[in-house]
Amino acid sequence: MRLTTFTDYTLRVLIYIGLRPGQRATIAELADVYHISRNHLMKVVHHLGQTGYIETLRGKGGGFLLARTPEKINIGVLIRDTEQHTTLVECFTDSDCDCRISPACRMKAMLNEALNAFYAVLDQYTLADLIRNKRQLERLLPAPTLAGRGPTT
Repeated sequence: MRLTTFTDYTLRVLIYIGLRPGQRATIAELADVYHISRNHLMKVVHHLGQTGYIETLRGKGGGFLLARTPEKINIGVLIRDTEQHTTLVECFTDSDCDCRISPACRMKAMLNEALNAFYAVLDQYTLADLIRNKRQLERLLPAPTLAGRGPTT
């Protein structure tokens, strides 16, 4: 299974702001730190705001920060939220399945079991687990200076 870019960016956003409790981040800041598209980040931040993971503040001095503590953000639930259409193979969908052996195939049940096991493992972790190595992550993801001219030392 491969996670979508949307899920990847969602995790990156939450890791970044999870390292800085109470501090607002901006899309521009995250785009610079991670070297990723602002347009993609806008969609991610919008989704995170709508689903209650972050609080957003628009306008000058705006930004976003965690709406919940890292311990309350379950990774399995988060990935289910972002990977809403997890289709490992076409027979997972009720329609548009052209596989001739689908009615007799046992692979669908096996893959479904594997997918459930995947989520069961992720359900054991929270954002707090992802940011336990805070010092190491902060060195890799330095916050920009107040002037916006690059990372602080």
